[in-house]
Parts: sequence; C-alpha cells; structure tokens
Amino acid sequence: MKMQLAEIAHAVGAINDYKEWENVSVTSVAFDSRHLQPGGLFIPLTGEKDGHQFVQSAIDHGAVATLWARDLATAPTNFPIIQVADSLKALQALAQYYLMKINPRVVAITGSNGKTTTKDMVASILATQFNVTKTHANFNNEIGVPMTVLSMEPNTEMLVVEMGMDRPGQLDFLSKLVSPDLAIITMIGEAHIEFFGTRDKIADAKMEITHGLSDDGALVYNGDEPLLRDRVTDLTQSQVTFGQGEDNDLFATNVAGTSTATTFTTNEWPDTTFTIPMIGTYNVNNALAALAVAKVYRIRPENAQKGLANVTLTENRAEWLKGSNGEDILSDVYNSNPTAVKQVLAAFSKTPVTGRRVVVLGDMLELGDQSDAMHAGLAAAVDPQAISHVYLVGPHMVALQEQLAQRYPNLAVTHFAADDLASLSKHLQGSLTAADQILLKGSHGIHLEQVLAALQDPVQE
Repeated sequence: MKMQLAEIAHAVGAINDYKEWENVSVTSVAFDSRHLQPGGLFIPLTGEKDGHQFVQSAIDHGAVATLWARDLATAPTNFPIIQVADSLKALQALAQYYLMKINPRVVAITGSNGKTTTKDMVASILATQFNVTKTHANFNNEIGVPMTVLSMEPNTEMLVVEMGMDRPGQLDFLSKLVSPDLAIITMIGEAHIEFFGTRDKIADAKMEITHGLSDDGALVYNGDEPLLRDRVTDLTQSQVTFGQGEDNDLFATNVAGTSTATTFTTNEWPDTTFTIPMIGTYNVNNALAALAVAKVYRIRPENAQKGLANVTLTENRAEWLKGSNGEDILSDVYNSNPTAVKQVLAAFSKTPVTGRRVVVLGDMLELGDQSDAMHAGLAAAVDPQAISHVYLVGPHMVALQEQLAQRYPNLAVTHFAADDLASLSKHLQGSLTAADQILLKGSHGIHLEQVLAALQDPVQE
C-alpha cells in the first residue's frame, strides 16, 4: 500500500488537526511495533497490553505515523498522529477503504477444518492467471482480516481471505467487512463446540459468511454435509458443491496416494490428473473446493493442475519433516478437533513404513462439557495393526488412554502431563530410528511444536 496521511485520516475519520502531517507517505501498517517497516503506520491496539505504550518502539523501528485512541493518555505532540475514537475500528475502516480503492475480487474461506489448506490451494491456483494476495499464517479474525487487506499490493486482482470464528456474529462482521465475491465453507465439524453447543449452531454461524456475499457472487460448499444443504435453500447467489458424493457438482475419482502425495481426477476434468503434495482423502476435499473456485473463475485445467502441484502450504499443517534420528515426522501441531484427528490418523495409518508408526496426540481444546467423551471417541480411529505406540498429552487425553486400554489392551499407550513435554521429547529422541514415522497432532495450546523442535535438534549429551 502507499497512501498519504491525509487520505488515511479521511478514511478513518480523524478527530484531530493533522494538517501539518498530511503529506507524510505511508507504505505499510503494523500493530506490533517489532514488525514495523520503515514508512509504516503503527496501529496501537488495546488488549492484555496497551499498544500505545509501544509508540516509541514503533518509531525506533521506522514508523512515520501512528493512530491514537481518543480516550487514552495524552498523545505525543512531536510525531505525526491520527487521533480516532477507537484504533481497532479505525484499522477496520482503513481496510474497507483500501479494499474499495484496489477493488480486487474477494474469495472468503471458512470451515471447521481445512480452511487454511484450502486458502493456500485457492491462492496457488488463482496465481497461475491473476495477481493474488492471501491471508498470511492464520490472520483470520477482526484484526487479521484487515491486516490481510492492507497487505495487498496495488496490482492485486484476487484477494483470498481466511475467516475464523469462535462465537456467533463473528463471520457476519468479517463477511460484511470484505464483501466477498465468492465464499467457501469447507465443512462443519466440532471445532469451538464449547461455545456453540451443537453442530447445528456451528452450521448457522458458518453460514454467516454469506451475509456480505455480493448479489452476483457464488457460494462453494461441501455438499456431503446435510447441515449445509439445508441452509442454502434461500440463497439467491449461485452455488457449487464439492465432496465425495457423486451428487455434488464436483467430486473426485481415481484417488490414489503415497506417503507424501495424493493424486485424483474429477468428473469436471476427467482427463486431467491432479496431484497435491499431501496425504489423505480429506485433503482431496480441500483441493476440490479450490478446483470449484477454478471452475467459477474459468481457470484452465492445466493451470489448476500446476497450482495444486506447486502449492505452498502454511507451516505446521500436515507437513512431512525429518527428525535428528532420521525418522519421518508428520507435523500437524497448529490445531486439533475430533474430525481432524480421525482424518489424519486414517491417512497416517496407510503410509508405507519399514519401521514403526508412532503417534503423539495432544488435548483437543474448546470442546466444553463434551470434551472427555470426544477424546474417548478417538479410540475407534486408532488401528493397533498399523500403530505401534500412542503417546498422549494433556488431562483430557486420559479419557482416551482409558478407552484404548479397554479396547486394545496390548497396544502400547503412554500418557504425559501437558507441562512435561521435555520428558516426552527425551523419551522419543531415545527411541525413534531412521526407519520410523511419527505423527504429532494437537491443539496449539498444548504446544507440541516444542516436541517437534526437540526431535529436529541433535540429542544433547
């Protein structure tokens, strides 16, 4: 982005006299002072810490101006300031203004599982024919979505935005913020069921992504999910379904896989074989959602093929890595819920291996009163013929430990407390060999990335 401060002040509704600074040029924005680039506008937000306390740090990192919330302490007088009623609302208003100024087509993606992977696939496919900006990492909330918008280069033609939610009304706000031309719902699972109570209410909340959908826009959704089919009947926008069922507009055929990739064809392009650098039929579904976007925007099948094959995936989403003992590590440590765990266990259990398959599962968070029952319910997804040892981390995984002991008394199962990851890491470092494979899967709050880091570092004597 590149705007003069006068334009920014107009967009955010400045309430101070900024005339002496109106010609200051801003080339980026940041809400973390440590991430500011020279020429940046600092957005001080209030949360656990008050961002206004870090204005000097922002200046030291190259900020040329800052927003300032009216109701807080006295603003500095020797630095360009845009005073606003609320800095978060000002950030959102600036994003809306910039979005209208650049005017790309917007693809918005949500879902209980797969939204980040689908975002990466959609962006990779669209990038074969358009200039694309996509959500960085998991910048998918009321702060992250505006930051994604403001990260666009002026030549952006397609904006691919991931949208998360943990409460009713959140997707309504985000959808109306960016007014998508195309919306995707990957699936309805149990993520955040603690806050919603039932999958029906989760489906209601996911449908909020259509509230800002343009009148001539399109909804792409998982047609295998009855909860979604029941809720789209009143939409006037065009619809494209994807899934495994042949009653979908787009479905997969001839699915085959290795330990690192999956190939498939589709009913839409039966003569084109698509390859994704990921395992599991659930990732084929994510690819189908991306191919549905390709269908809507008339991406040539050979370009869609190239986009999927060369997709750059967001870190810690089911990626294969090497451990210091030579073992293969399937790292999926960013988030977790029952559907996702069952899917990755099914895929991992089929990977070719000469040694052992070892599984580390951390607690699945935000499942509320149903948490222990849902953890115990994972037992049916554990195949003792394919998996040699199961390591469990966290208090809720005790329920799974007890269920596995009843179901598979001969299966090796070991439980570790959530604050004892060092002992787990040391044990794994001492037992894994170059012939083995290990799966790491858990909610981010369990911090299995610490175990991943330990396995990739040489063992310290």
